[in-house]
Amino acid sequence: MTQQLSIGPHTVRPPVVLAPMAGITNAPFRTLCREFSGGKGLFVSEMITTRALVERDAKTMRLIRFDASEKPRSIQLYGVDPATVGKAVRMIADEDLADHIDLNFGCPVPKVTRKGGGSALPYKRPLLRSILREAVTGAGGLPVTMKMRKGIDDDHLTYLDAGRIAVEEGVTAIALHGRTAAQHYGGTADWEAIARLKEAVPEIPVLGNGDIWSADDAVRMMRETGCDGVVVGRGCLGRPWLFADLVNACEGSDERVRPTLREVAAVMLRHARLLGEWLEDEERGVIDFRKHVAWYTKGFSVGSQMRQRLATASSLAELEDLLGELDLDQPWPQGADGPRGRTSGRNRVVLPDGWLDDPYDCTGVEVDAELDTSGG
Repeated sequence: MTQQLSIGPHTVRPPVVLAPMAGITNAPFRTLCREFSGGKGLFVSEMITTRALVERDAKTMRLIRFDASEKPRSIQLYGVDPATVGKAVRMIADEDLADHIDLNFGCPVPKVTRKGGGSALPYKRPLLRSILREAVTGAGGLPVTMKMRKGIDDDHLTYLDAGRIAVEEGVTAIALHGRTAAQHYGGTADWEAIARLKEAVPEIPVLGNGDIWSADDAVRMMRETGCDGVVVGRGCLGRPWLFADLVNACEGSDERVRPTLREVAAVMLRHARLLGEWLEDEERGVIDFRKHVAWYTKGFSVGSQMRQRLATASSLAELEDLLGELDLDQPWPQGADGPRGRTSGRNRVVLPDGWLDDPYDCTGVEVDAELDTSGG
């Protein structure tokens, strides 16, 4: 099993990466994951829209703030216009805003795909090539990577073509989520596709993504597919200590973190506190933390009413008091390591009219496919 990953000049050891997740992988959550990993691995920002970055949208500029301890600093960009992507990348390079740039071609949500963005975009091969060329050229010495899905649906698979284009345009590494856009987050990830991509682009590292719910899943994916590393998303929701497990597994240790509810509660409070410091507003931090409550308490005997109370707390003191009412001596529950987060699937991908008529006709891409704010 590969023990390290090269992303341009950066060595990622062990080869584990936090997937960008909108509204989740902000600086506070990255801090927690990095602390549990002992500083090992790579932790990518939530998705940043290139147009919002170029226009210096205030929310976007906050999203790209990194803690001083984050090395390397990784930003994920989303864009559909080669010129705008190029401007955003040059801005990052010229102003030293990050050390690594990842490009998102995997987002399956309808508000993105209906305008030709996200996981719909690689179907338009010339557009994909233009974006990658502008990004690599504008990045100077910064490594550029990309994350994508298998394709739009099983009849319109794009990942092998996209992989070859990426190699030809100088992309440093590729991450593949083993699902189509039509699958959304449902069904089972196709790890065989990750193996096929690795065979198709031996020149650069390939990272696998999809259905990594435990450290043992990560080890198994690398062993079965030959991929060079793993990208972990939903598996770490409410469970940032998964990165401690990932490091241990990759380094050959059987030790796994199995926190009691008391230990989980301490992490919950720290997470909420970090969010308040980051947002410079305690109440806003606690409100932003609410979405994490169900993930942190998954499997524990908490009760629906108490979960509701925790998810409506508006101060750190209130959150701490409510957590203190729980039976904090509960051990880590059996079965809590399974799937978490979104698991729904979709049968149809919302696309612009005529999108599938010709993979080489790029006239249907709308500039406003780039959302006004980041993280969608």
